[in-house]
Amino acid sequence: MTNLKLGKRQNSTTSSSSVPSKKMDESHTFSGDSSDTSVVTGQKASQSNSKNPTILPNSDIDGLLECPVCSNSMFPPIQQCPSGHTLCSACKNRVNNKCPICRKEIGNIRCLALEKLAVSLHLPCAYQYLGCEEMFPYYSKLQHEEQCIYRPYECPHPGSDCPFTGDIQSLLSHLRENHKVDLQTGCTFNHRYVKQDPCSVDNVSWTLTLFNCFGQYFCLHFEAFLLGSEPVYMAFLRFMGEESEARKFGYCLEIGGNGRKLMWQGVPRSIRTHHRTVRDSHDGLIVQRSMALYFSGGDRKELKLRVTGRIWREV
Repeated sequence: MTNLKLGKRQNSTTSSSSVPSKKMDESHTFSGDSSDTSVVTGQKASQSNSKNPTILPNSDIDGLLECPVCSNSMFPPIQQCPSGHTLCSACKNRVNNKCPICRKEIGNIRCLALEKLAVSLHLPCAYQYLGCEEMFPYYSKLQHEEQCIYRPYECPHPGSDCPFTGDIQSLLSHLRENHKVDLQTGCTFNHRYVKQDPCSVDNVSWTLTLFNCFGQYFCLHFEAFLLGSEPVYMAFLRFMGEESEARKFGYCLEIGGNGRKLMWQGVPRSIRTHHRTVRDSHDGLIVQRSMALYFSGGDRKELKLRVTGRIWREV
């Protein structure tokens, strides 16, 4: 059985190296099977369509298609000034119709040659360095990158809008070193969450625990927040990976005491889905404060909730 103290968060600036405060400190009693996992980054790029030229990152031609104002790839209509300098049409108003290179009036001249060149290109995904081997026509590349499974993950920590991004192994190191999150091994758990002055529930009480089981990593969230004007507690699980992989697992949670208990069974959500989105969709075990106090024995000075759970792989 584990005792956890839910404390007050102090004001702090947001950064990937700072540790958000008002954290519920916790320790755990944990049991279950586990196995280690590792991330393998692919190095081989797939072959492109032989009828279209392939442009590798950082090539001179690739640089021609980069807008000098926003540094993004340019799409038609591509504008050019009388001297031949180009920029994307979205940035034309941002520079007050003045060429950012020679300061001449841009006018309404389009660079048709560069537009035709862009149509003929096949480019590697921007996340090739993280393992994506796909090649795409120039005009569908950005659409793919918005959904690419190799794109970096955002930090799943609920205490602040942390700007850190990276692959799973980088996130694990970041969460443990910068946010001081515990990593436990096993597929079952038994926690006790303790909070002083439960009547002070607000929107910034939370705790996070990492699990390693079945060769994967999971985040267990436990949050106290206001649902309308009613203070509630909520527990839910997120999967550190893609939604398609998350659906291969299931989990159950139980919160109880004083001879009663509530149960929840669900499917973990991917960390691609923000924790506030999961919370606001009520996709987890929710306990009203009055019931939580009843589970805790009716003591309004200190809340003690016992949360048990299990993670399994769906057949």
